[in-house]
Amino acid sequence: MPRGFRSVRRLLKMPLAEVGDQYSVWVGLIYIFNLIVGTGALTLPAAFARAGWGLSTISLVFLAFMSYMNATYVMETMACANAVFKWKRLQSIKRESIQDHDSDEEPSPSQHYGDMEEPLVCGESIPSRYYSLDRRVELGEMANLFLNKTGRIMFYGTLCVYLYGDLSIYSAAVAKSIMDVVCSSVPSNMTDGEWDQLPCFNSTSGPHPYTRLEVYRIALLTFVGAMGPFVFFNVQKTKYLQLFTSGMRWLAFAIMISMAIHLLIGRGAQGHPPAFDVTGMPTLFGACVYSFMCHHSLPGLVSPIRGKDRLGLHLALDYTLIAIFYLLLAFTGAFAFARLNDLYTLNFVPKDNENIFLEIVEYFLALFPVFTLSTSFPIIAITLRNNLQSLFLDTTRLESYNFVLRKLLFPIVSVTPPLLLTYFLEDISVLIEFTGSYAGTGIQYLIPTFLVMSARRHCTNLLGLGVVNKYKSPFSNVAWAVFVLLWSFICIVLVSVNIFEKKS
Repeated sequence: MPRGFRSVRRLLKMPLAEVGDQYSVWVGLIYIFNLIVGTGALTLPAAFARAGWGLSTISLVFLAFMSYMNATYVMETMACANAVFKWKRLQSIKRESIQDHDSDEEPSPSQHYGDMEEPLVCGESIPSRYYSLDRRVELGEMANLFLNKTGRIMFYGTLCVYLYGDLSIYSAAVAKSIMDVVCSSVPSNMTDGEWDQLPCFNSTSGPHPYTRLEVYRIALLTFVGAMGPFVFFNVQKTKYLQLFTSGMRWLAFAIMISMAIHLLIGRGAQGHPPAFDVTGMPTLFGACVYSFMCHHSLPGLVSPIRGKDRLGLHLALDYTLIAIFYLLLAFTGAFAFARLNDLYTLNFVPKDNENIFLEIVEYFLALFPVFTLSTSFPIIAITLRNNLQSLFLDTTRLESYNFVLRKLLFPIVSVTPPLLLTYFLEDISVLIEFTGSYAGTGIQYLIPTFLVMSARRHCTNLLGLGVVNKYKSPFSNVAWAVFVLLWSFICIVLVSVNIFEKKS
């Protein structure tokens, strides 16, 4: 058997990740669940009540559908990228084989290449083995393959702004949550700009060794010091951390939903939200920006999954479960409380501190952002690291670079800027608005749509129309892509209105 033929067989059958680095589809769905469900969900009940229960329900289900559609675009583009890499590798093997045949004076390569291509290119009824999701191809690599220079510049600019902003928001949110639990409560007449110089502990005697700002910075350094080392590894190394915090996350949601239902049964509905209030729509969309976001980290979570044949269906089930969770949380909260805080956990602060159980619940819910963001932080940072590598290095030959450039530089560059920003600038409300709105719309809607449209053209020109992509999105009609672009424009308008209303 010619060496080129054996190389093709190895190319098709050899897994791109070690078996020990893979995980089941259910573990992968837990990863995606953890990434999507964060502190943004805690802002949903208040926004839900403002926009009205009817309008909010329709909007939330619609946003879940739009996010799922674009997640299928990301997977289709990733499969196209895998096909391109396999095609290029196959052409290289063919050239090497031709040289070997010429030197050995063996029969014409055409006698063998039909057999080599047969398992790759099949008819319309059988999907091609060109397409797979085995190789992790980050969004940055997809942009390098399928977008022109202007598209790549816009992509990397949007992605870096979003991911650096995300890491900064996560770091500040966790540090402030820890500070609020450790320190004494802030007086109600204190403004937001004065809290940092207050002593952490209210004491009438003795000096005050730590201010709230100093405790915030200590918590920030501790958090980044604990989560930062995960950035030097792959996402699989966070498996047990993901499973543990997923349990904490489900428990926190269950507590909030159960307590709200208990209040509804015990005292009746205290809140009376309208059915439709269009004026609350911009606020609702602002609250939903983070609610269904996973697209930037989807390739790193999908590639290690074993058995991807029905991955689209499993992902749809994951989105459905998350949407039901959000609706339960928002519905029970909107009707159980007459007044809803912007951060939903603040509604569960017990009035009777002598009740030990309620005090435990108070502390647990106050630490909810710590549980949720501790798992998302490494995934976001690893995604940023991988895309920075795609921007500055040739990812097809990473092993050829020196150890510092390959293993140390990019993890440090991913974590250090958010740490410095949140260390010296604890109030990042402007960053939250910009990151979660404009950059978020680009990451969730615009980038997947442009990538999948370009990838389809590229793979059709390269492989032909007869090569079937079994990971093709069910929303493959061009009308869906146009609809996403129109919706993105509407989102930007809604976000701009929301920001303008807050400032006016």
